Amino acid sequence: MLMRLKQMKFLLITLCLLMSNTVFAHDFEAVNDDGVTIYYNITSNEDKTVGVTYMGDDYYSPAYSGRVVIPETVEYQGVIYSVTSIGECAFYECADLTSIEITNSVTSIGRGAFDRCLGLTSVDIPNGVKTINNATFFECKNLKHVTIPNSVTSILYQAFQDCFSLETLFIPKSVQEIAWSAFYRCKGLKTI
Repeated sequence: MLMRLKQMKFLLITLCLLMSNTVFAHDFEAVNDDGVTIYYNITSNEDKTVGVTYMGDDYYSPAYSGRVVIPETVEYQGVIYSVTSIGECAFYECADLTSIEITNSVTSIGRGAFDRCLGLTSVDIPNGVKTINNATFFECKNLKHVTIPNSVTSILYQAFQDCFSLETLFIPKSVQEIAWSAFYRCKGLKTI
């Protein structure tokens, strides 16, 4: 069982590395009203949608810290785009990220999006997100509070693994699938 966990973790990291040079390189950056720079990939020119991503070609360079507010829309080259997703590994190892506000325009959060965000203590997942992906909050060791909306139907592999500080969690009736090791080693979890 431990070997399988290591293999899955290796595969997730390898996938992120392989895709980092093509899929994840940011298309543009924009400064929020509060002065925080956020990096984006255009996900559809036709639908005018974008997803939050990491800076540059290497998600090992944490670009986000402090409080980050994901806006509903962002302007780039005179076009208004809706922010509909947070990409894979977007906030990977942003240990100094302390707060994230995700607007309801976001309907998708990618694998490993908040992996190892050690400073993150609370997250409200927006209504409209259907899946809490693989390793979304992996090793967010100080995460204490998560709000899961009624839109969520799946909590996938390692979604909250090693979230040692998570104490109480309400899982809505809409959830139909909780994958193996989704809450593995959540030692502080007292109430579900």
